[in-house]
Amino acid sequence: MSSDLTPFLAERYSIIKATYPGEGRRRWRLRVADEFFKLSSEQKVAYGAQSVNPSLPPSDSAPYFTDEDPLDVIAGENAPGLGIVVRADYSDENAWNNFLEKLKDAENEFVSELGAKPEDDGDVNMDEDVPEGQASSNSNSGANAVNGVDDDSEDEDEDEDNAGSQPMPIFAIFNPSPESGLRSLLASTRSPSNLTILRLFTDVNVRRAPIPPQDVKRIKPLNRLVDSHQWQEVYKGKGIWVYDARSNQDQTVRVVSLEGSSSYGTATADSWRARVSHICELQFNLSLGMLTIDFGGMDRYDYEERIKNMEEAERGIV
Repeated sequence: MSSDLTPFLAERYSIIKATYPGEGRRRWRLRVADEFFKLSSEQKVAYGAQSVNPSLPPSDSAPYFTDEDPLDVIAGENAPGLGIVVRADYSDENAWNNFLEKLKDAENEFVSELGAKPEDDGDVNMDEDVPEGQASSNSNSGANAVNGVDDDSEDEDEDEDNAGSQPMPIFAIFNPSPESGLRSLLASTRSPSNLTILRLFTDVNVRRAPIPPQDVKRIKPLNRLVDSHQWQEVYKGKGIWVYDARSNQDQTVRVVSLEGSSSYGTATADSWRARVSHICELQFNLSLGMLTIDFGGMDRYDYEERIKNMEEAERGIV
């Protein structure tokens, strides 16, 4: 039985790619997903019941996984960093620089306490009861400046032997230059939605929506981020942490969920806030699968952000 978007991608991706040349893998996948969610309930049931065609190319070699995307330089699997801090507010340069300094301090402290490089598979002692509004944090001191991305790495002329001894960064920093079209996009509204940012940096997929408890009815109207005929839009990629206008004041970031939690009613692109001093440890443990943030089944996510995301999702891809 089909439980993700792969069979539909196999049918529609090449057609979409030819219709919208030059957009890149993430955008092409989004257009395929948009077509999927326009299917009727009966069509989705039939899709879920079909078997995966054995003649389809292996997923790791299919173009909907291997085609290039403009932001792979920072968001691709082989790009430095376990997560990405996306700067989405540009009104206070001093606050931003102060945030970066705190990130660097947090990363150095975390790596020192870990006693190994961040990429090493080592056991980490961590209290998994993360209070609301707190998180483990760190900065990307090594993101490359390509296509408008600021370079916070060490000097490129540094001796290769010394560079090889440096730990891999926990975070890449996405801070587009003033001339970048992406900066214009991120700065075009008071605060870009979590969904807008997920769609830029991660790859869309679908999964079965969680089953609601017996005393809970399925949502109406349908929404693809929660439940659309028992399917949910989800994303795969690096962790996303958003620096916004509030970050200037309290040095927290939005922690964005790539999929809804196991509790029915939560949504893909939900977010909560984490302090700069905690996000490094959080990202490291989330990446290793050592930590899951679900607030004990309670819905403690930012409701205003959820509504913004859900409204955007229903407008479709243009």
